[in-house]
Amino acid sequence: MTVRTRFAPSPTGYLHVGGARTALFSYLHARKHGGQFVLRIEDTDLERSTAESVNAILEGMTWLGLDYDEGPFYQTQRFDRYNAVIEELLEKGLAYRCDCPKERLDELRDSQMAQRLKPRYDGRCRQREVDPSEPHVIRFRNPTDGVIVINDLIRGRVPFSNTELDDLIIRRSDGSPTYNLTVVVDDADMGITHVIRGDDHLNNTPRQVNILRALGHEPPSYAHVPMILGDDGARLSKRHGAVSVIAYREAGFLPEALLNYLVRLGWSHGDEEIFSLQEMIELFDIADVNRAASSFNTEKLAWLNQHYIQHGDPKRIAQLLRPHMGRIGIDPSEGPDLTAVVEAQAARAKTLVELAEISAFCYRDFDDYDAAAAKKHLRLAAREGLERLRAAFELMAYEDWTPQGLHHVVEHVAEELGVNLGKVAQPLRVAIVGRAASPGIDVTLHLVGKDATLRRIAKALAYIDQRGA
Repeated sequence: MTVRTRFAPSPTGYLHVGGARTALFSYLHARKHGGQFVLRIEDTDLERSTAESVNAILEGMTWLGLDYDEGPFYQTQRFDRYNAVIEELLEKGLAYRCDCPKERLDELRDSQMAQRLKPRYDGRCRQREVDPSEPHVIRFRNPTDGVIVINDLIRGRVPFSNTELDDLIIRRSDGSPTYNLTVVVDDADMGITHVIRGDDHLNNTPRQVNILRALGHEPPSYAHVPMILGDDGARLSKRHGAVSVIAYREAGFLPEALLNYLVRLGWSHGDEEIFSLQEMIELFDIADVNRAASSFNTEKLAWLNQHYIQHGDPKRIAQLLRPHMGRIGIDPSEGPDLTAVVEAQAARAKTLVELAEISAFCYRDFDDYDAAAAKKHLRLAAREGLERLRAAFELMAYEDWTPQGLHHVVEHVAEELGVNLGKVAQPLRVAIVGRAASPGIDVTLHLVGKDATLRRIAKALAYIDQRGA
């Protein structure tokens, strides 16, 4: 048997990180077993589905690198197929027309709720003849006895009594098919062998199994993934911060970091924390996913992101960094090589946004000094060292403006003044960067360039003079 999984989001909003994790688990299961991964867009909710949401889903999948083998398939393009199946169920007596008005259904529900009964349709139209020319819905004739057992790959054996399931609507009065019908037809037609989805769908599963068997199909294997919680124990939502895949991209996270974090939400392999996509494929087993819900920890994600920024290919990181530089008004082509900047700064940033911000000094002058750093280092005692450095730098040829040559100059000035290197380098760093933290002073000076270095030293000397006055 060839394993076939699917990811089937509804395009009513962004690609949620919970959906992304479900897609990842489905992708990994298919890849591990040499199978196929199918993308299906469940867009039958005509009022809420939008083209923008479809694009957001496709964009998110592409950014994460979860390449699908087939699709995307759109349910709105398969209405003829769904209607043919519904007619087949009607002809076999496995479905029936229902013209119960909304008022009756509301009264029935209220009565059942008042008696603390589970709200369900009472089957009034099961044996009635309903005029097909009048407004009506189509209901599936659910079995009235027996037990449906779901051997869930994560949760184990989950039984459902058919007496607890009502005759669900499979076609609305406007002629559109409902979710529980379309998903069954699609999974059967597309040969899906394993359905991996959120556990909020668990109660739909016995209904779908009954429809599948009514159509003569054996159901696929199911795995219902526990939900993701926020740090307060509630279901992860917008109020906890960013929850869409694209929002994490815009916040400066790398796709490999987000994938690595998502795979660890409910799954583990020993004490390992870092997994490449290939390692995930080799090691992941859906049966090892925890039954309990997992809490989203943004700090852990940021730690992983910093690891991937620091240890990733600097050229690739620089490519991903470019749009973030542009967002703060910097054209990275007008200044030092961005790859060299990444090599110097990667260990200092948790996100690409932060990396862009702390690297801005390489490309443009800053307006203000960090107050604490300036108070400590831009004092009268630092003036002579900065004067000597400026004089020495002015004499350097542009071709000699190398980290080695710059280090020699700073070291020589410190020796001339009879102080340790830090007494010279730290005021120089604040003068050049505006704060007390940067890469090594020789690398910092090299990235900033000769002209900007001289200009910023002059500004620092003026600041010291003004402070002294």
